[in-house]
Amino acid sequence: MMDYDNSELLDQLVEHEGLRLFPYKCTAGKWTIGVGRNLSDRGITEDEAYALLQNDVNDVEIELLAAQPLVSTLDPVRQRVLVDMGFNLGIPALMKFRNMWDSLEDEDYDAAAEHMLDSRWATQVGRRATRLADAMRTGIWI
Repeated sequence: MMDYDNSELLDQLVEHEGLRLFPYKCTAGKWTIGVGRNLSDRGITEDEAYALLQNDVNDVEIELLAAQPLVSTLDPVRQRVLVDMGFNLGIPALMKFRNMWDSLEDEDYDAAAEHMLDSRWATQVGRRATRLADAMRTGIWI
């Protein structure tokens, strides 16, 4: 490594490049994000993708629990199903599965699974919906 103060360099680069939290095209026409990260040519690393994923999952968990506290009473497999759905759909759309939520309140997991499958979402995601509904029904991740 070099001998300069890295934190000063980071501040300097933010000052020069700017900090943009949404993708934009830079002056060279390249998709860019953050502090000059050239997505067009460089992309992101696998570690960065997993860090973003973990942050997104944390956000979904917080938003899901705030919107539907019932989730905290479910077993880990069913919680995982709902976080997966929330990640895919967004929490506002997941909250529209009213019949599923009613069935979960009644601890009727077979009905909850059927309501999951009886949706436009299920036709869009296919195998994912079937797998999640099976886990909802049984409480077992297969």
